[in-house]
Amino acid sequence: MALDKLGWAKLAAIFSGLIFGIYWIPLREMESSGFIGLWSVSVFNLIGLLLILPLLAHRWRQLIPGRTKLHLGTLISGVAFVLYAGAFLYTEVIRVIVLFYLLPIWGFLLARVVAGEKITKIRGLSMFLGLSGLVAICGVDQGIPLPTNAGDWMALSAGILWAFASMLMLTDQDDAINYTLGFLFWSATISIIASFAGTLYGVIPTPIWPELSRVVVWLIPFGIIIIIPAAFATMYGPSQLNPGTVGLLFMTEISVGTITAALLAGEPFGLKEVIGVALITLAGVAEPLYQRIPRSSANKT
Repeated sequence: MALDKLGWAKLAAIFSGLIFGIYWIPLREMESSGFIGLWSVSVFNLIGLLLILPLLAHRWRQLIPGRTKLHLGTLISGVAFVLYAGAFLYTEVIRVIVLFYLLPIWGFLLARVVAGEKITKIRGLSMFLGLSGLVAICGVDQGIPLPTNAGDWMALSAGILWAFASMLMLTDQDDAINYTLGFLFWSATISIIASFAGTLYGVIPTPIWPELSRVVVWLIPFGIIIIIPAAFATMYGPSQLNPGTVGLLFMTEISVGTITAALLAGEPFGLKEVIGVALITLAGVAEPLYQRIPRSSANKT
């Protein structure tokens, strides 16, 4: 059965979650090469921006005159992404992902308040499953973790800002390519400004610039194959789906991030993580699967 526009948007959101579940790996590799803190994020974002400069120049008339809502949405999403990516360098991978993926709660609440969408039973179930998975991963005795350091606060703030950006993009209904260009532009601009400011005030060490020639060999192919497609997928989902649904589909990142962090960074992955990953995966697929059920055999939810 051929997928419609919403179907492709859901697949794009899932793909984005899968890719960004491993995004922490090259970020930490960059940091180990001498690009500390937000400088790792800046180099990645700069590579992405340089790769799309020809398309940016070609479509500038669609991006500049009177595009306030587009740039506001991509600016906020750019800030959210910089906070999210940077958080991986200041706290544990699992804490970043867990705190960011409180996002569906903000998303469904925003959809309710701004667009008047109902929090249906299936969405309520998805939210319950997602939160249950988060609690399982973090430990039932601890519940949902509260921010305890800069990385935690960055991750939590990123989730809230991403929900706002998703709502703006959904109501704007612009071309996903324009969203992608705006997102890459603002992500690079914000991260570079923040990195220079951090270095100027002594918060972030000066990068070891000679190392750039060594890492750029794999950065450019990574940018072409991974960063650009993932950025497009990240923008296409929110441009077509409400923030709560987008957040739930992005939650595939939790499974990937938890498993890779356990295998490659030595973070814990036991029974509670297995249960949490299963619950979060169910949360991500509950609504899409429900919508595939023929309406004649499904109760309205």
